[in-house]
Amino acid sequence: MSTDQSFKHIISRDNPIFKQLKKLADNARERRAQGKTLLDGVHLIEDYCTTFGEPDLVIIPEGKSSLEATNLMQNLADVNTIMLPTLMFAELTPVASSTGILALVKTPGVQPPEKIEFALMLEDIQDPGNLGSMLRTALGAGVQAIYLSKGCTDAWSPKALRGGQGAQFYVPIIEGADLLALIQNFAGNTYATTMNGKSLYTLDLSKPTAFIIGNEGAGLSDKIISAASQQVSIPMHENLESLNAGAATAVCLFERMRQMTVLN
Repeated sequence: MSTDQSFKHIISRDNPIFKQLKKLADNARERRAQGKTLLDGVHLIEDYCTTFGEPDLVIIPEGKSSLEATNLMQNLADVNTIMLPTLMFAELTPVASSTGILALVKTPGVQPPEKIEFALMLEDIQDPGNLGSMLRTALGAGVQAIYLSKGCTDAWSPKALRGGQGAQFYVPIIEGADLLALIQNFAGNTYATTMNGKSLYTLDLSKPTAFIIGNEGAGLSDKIISAASQQVSIPMHENLESLNAGAATAVCLFERMRQMTVLN
């Protein structure tokens, strides 16, 4: 690794810095308590730095890092940096083929606008990669706020961040939300995605709209379905029972974006 940056070399798992990082990598409660999380990869760290400034700490593995990671390290030369043995570094990263750089950052908070005309509500989404993909889709479709029920996986876990590819930095995410109260108070139409609803493509989505997506296996709870303005379904081939929650999210959100684009 060719860089003039100085760093601290940690080789013991008993080191308090490593123990703190391991807790943050593994435990949502610890991330919430500390208000911090880990970013994996050049793209995520660069996005964070552009919006929120420098990270608290940079973590690199022994051996050769990618050219992109080395360049980023040089740009962050003023940030405290530690080097870990390869196996210890691997315990902190959510992927097998990391670009060779992690960053410890304060968990950012993006505030929703006062008037929300396009929202996504998620009930009990369990897979962090799936959640990250849904957040990324929501950002791309222009969603103004995303509400996660208490049963959803952590939006700031390393795997969810990896799946979101930085979406968490730009779209407001409200965790532990009371979806029932939100549905009842939303100033617009709330659409519960089910197998038996009205076709998505027959709806006028030009008014304030919130789509509600349920758990990957169980779908939406009965109380949420009952509270929604209407049930909506996505027409599909008869041999397929349902879409993945992430795919259904994309279809619904971008149909609304398509309608708004046509109108404008």
